[in-house]
Amino acid sequence: MIYGIGTDIAKVSRFEKWVRDDDLLSRFFADAERCAASPRNIASASQHYAVRFAAKEAFAKALGTGFAGLSLKDMWVVNDESGNPSLAFGEDTRRILAERVGPCAVHLSLSHEKEFATAFVVIEKEGGGDVRECL
Repeated sequence: MIYGIGTDIAKVSRFEKWVRDDDLLSRFFADAERCAASPRNIASASQHYAVRFAAKEAFAKALGTGFAGLSLKDMWVVNDESGNPSLAFGEDTRRILAERVGPCAVHLSLSHEKEFATAFVVIEKEGGGDVRECL
């Protein structure tokens, strides 16, 4: 059963300033998702952060809370050995998921192009078939 869906789009150029400002990055991104950017790699790093920020926004929309009670650093994008992205959660976000949704799966799709990055999240509540538990 679908609990919620969320989508977000981010303009990649907005994150060029963030890539150059370690304070901004440390405020919004977990250590696990931070990357080193050389001056030649600004565009790639900007896409990296834009799509991850969009994933966090899409998750908050799917949960239905916005960012009330959530920390951007308590959720991060991870990739499996095949490169497929998923969201990982810290203790506080896991607690909020448990309270609001219960056992569930969180599905994530990411895409980026030169100018834009987008993310789509589906939170699937247990009881809707073959669901991997996210808690």
